[in-house]
Amino acid sequence: MQRRKPNDPVLILLGATLLGAVLLPGLACSDKSMEVAAAPASPASSAPALVASVPPSDSGFTVSGPLIVEHELDVLAQRDGVIAELQSDAGARVHAGDLLAQLDDRQLTADLEAARAKTHSIEADLKAWEAESKVLQSDYDRAEKMWEAHLITREAIEHAKYKAEADQYDVQRVEQLLINAKQTQRSLELELEKTQIRAPFSGVVARRYVRQQQQVSKGDRLFWVTAEGPLRMRFTVPEKFVGALTVGQQLALTVSDFPGQEHKARVVELSPIVDPASGTFDGMVEVMGAPGSLRPGMNTTLRIDTRP
Repeated sequence: MQRRKPNDPVLILLGATLLGAVLLPGLACSDKSMEVAAAPASPASSAPALVASVPPSDSGFTVSGPLIVEHELDVLAQRDGVIAELQSDAGARVHAGDLLAQLDDRQLTADLEAARAKTHSIEADLKAWEAESKVLQSDYDRAEKMWEAHLITREAIEHAKYKAEADQYDVQRVEQLLINAKQTQRSLELELEKTQIRAPFSGVVARRYVRQQQQVSKGDRLFWVTAEGPLRMRFTVPEKFVGALTVGQQLALTVSDFPGQEHKARVVELSPIVDPASGTFDGMVEVMGAPGSLRPGMNTTLRIDTRP
């Protein structure tokens, strides 16, 4: 039995017909999508893009920082010693020069008394040498007159002269000894003053670091004394606010723990230069009026409003 050979032209025609039926719907869909993409967008769809492209207006800047005071420091021990007496404690209000604590000063007091006695002794010696010098000078003057009258020899007048000059050198020597004794006395007086721990300025004792009879060394912290005002705050802002801030300008200052309170602060300092590394400059404000609940160290927020 003989097989029939496939009709090649018929098969090719049939395949082409099937392929066209599959590709024509896809081409139709592709043409429609191209038409949609080419169509202009409606005004409703372009509005959100227009709003997003407009940058929001920037009329202010908010900075935070602690309240500070000009006078605030740790009072340090200026010499070694033992705390003999405490005169003040944390929370006490003090005035400049008030005694906060006293170191044991018995040895220094004794040394100072000895130095004062030596000074007095040298002062007495100086007066004696000055009197002796006047006597020898008088003897030399008389010897000159006697020499002019040919009553004494040259050796006698030269002896009176050298003796008067030597006495003048003794007076100068004792004068230098007196200066040295006075400076030693002054040095001991200064050391004695260092045993008295005094308030450097008026304010409040924020903290006491030592106890009575405690041994302290030079440089140890003894007290933390701080003034209570004026309250100030330092801030740093971008350079674009250079022209928006002026000395004397009033700004709003708030504390997060007291949201219902707003305080006025006045700009008292502005840096004349901009930091090239960060593109910022520094400033400082001072709280106006009564501080109320504000205390040094509180973290505050400052609103820098640049609206006209």
